[in-house]
Amino acid sequence: MTISPSIDPSLVTGAWREGDPLGARKIADIGDVVLDSGVTLPDVRLAYETWGRFDGSNAVLVLHALTGDSHVAGRARPGHPTPGWWNALVGPGKAIDTDRLYVVAANILGGCQGSTGPASRDPDGLPWGGSFPALTVRDQVRAEIALSDRLGVDRWRGVIGGSAGGMRALEWAIEQPARVERLFLLATSAAASAEQIALSTTQIDAIRADPAYFDGDYYDGPQGPLQGLDLARRIAHISYRSEYELAERFGRTMQDDGRFAVESYLQHHGAKLVGRFDANSYVVLSAAMNSHDVGRDRGGITAALSRITARTIVAGIDSDRLYPLHQQQELADGIPGSGSLEVVKSDHGHDGFLVESEQVGELARQLLA
Repeated sequence: MTISPSIDPSLVTGAWREGDPLGARKIADIGDVVLDSGVTLPDVRLAYETWGRFDGSNAVLVLHALTGDSHVAGRARPGHPTPGWWNALVGPGKAIDTDRLYVVAANILGGCQGSTGPASRDPDGLPWGGSFPALTVRDQVRAEIALSDRLGVDRWRGVIGGSAGGMRALEWAIEQPARVERLFLLATSAAASAEQIALSTTQIDAIRADPAYFDGDYYDGPQGPLQGLDLARRIAHISYRSEYELAERFGRTMQDDGRFAVESYLQHHGAKLVGRFDANSYVVLSAAMNSHDVGRDRGGITAALSRITARTIVAGIDSDRLYPLHQQQELADGIPGSGSLEVVKSDHGHDGFLVESEQVGELARQLLA
């Protein structure tokens, strides 16, 4: 396999590490977290960012997707290699208006941008690496609940999430219904499907097959599993965009260097991720998404969704082939406080929840008004 041309071959991980610039992130020590597996993860820390001022009743929790982080809004700066991933929606006067709302976003447990994850230090002071325990979506929400307690937020005015963030938003509303007043679910599902698991496990295998992976213990080596992470991202990105968009943007166009234009596009996105992410986190977080099933140990999906008391908006993307609309229809039908399914029209596939800021923003305004 040919690695994307712009990858720095000396890079081991794109994870934020102790000693790197903090940027706008804060670090909260939330103590031990007992996982669904029975394992206790000690001395957990979550990195988070906030916008606006808390008045006791105006807090909104924004939950990022697989490769997102706490930097929802703001410029690229030391500590934040990319601008905020939802800059168009979060800020003064915007749909999620920080002039009147207190917005909180945390880096997910198992992530690599300041929260406890495989690249952080274990109790012996060494990188967790391949010994980092398996996580579920419920484990990740358990950590976010502890952060909420630390911040003194007893009830969220809104909990908002798309894709993997939507999985956690669902778990929040099911597990802590009294703490979630309003719920916005975007391009997500009640349980990971066979196709989603198939795509995810193939990406995991691509990382593990990289000779530099060393069973996850690569942090002290000269090079991390860059090729595997690059390839995993390319596989994922195909599913994030629509067939129509790829056909219209690239077709069969060849570049002067002999590469198909769509091939170059995917390599570009693989290289971008390698510069800001960690291969082990990609494995851990992907596996957690595969665990997603709100009906597990709750009597099934219908019974689990019936526990939600939040006023809810469920939205899907009409061109999303990774999380097709029937999955959001199941949520809209099963959540007592949900209206009809909202359909965002987009040529961009699953990534429409990030791209279609005008349509998504209007739905957020309606929910939070």
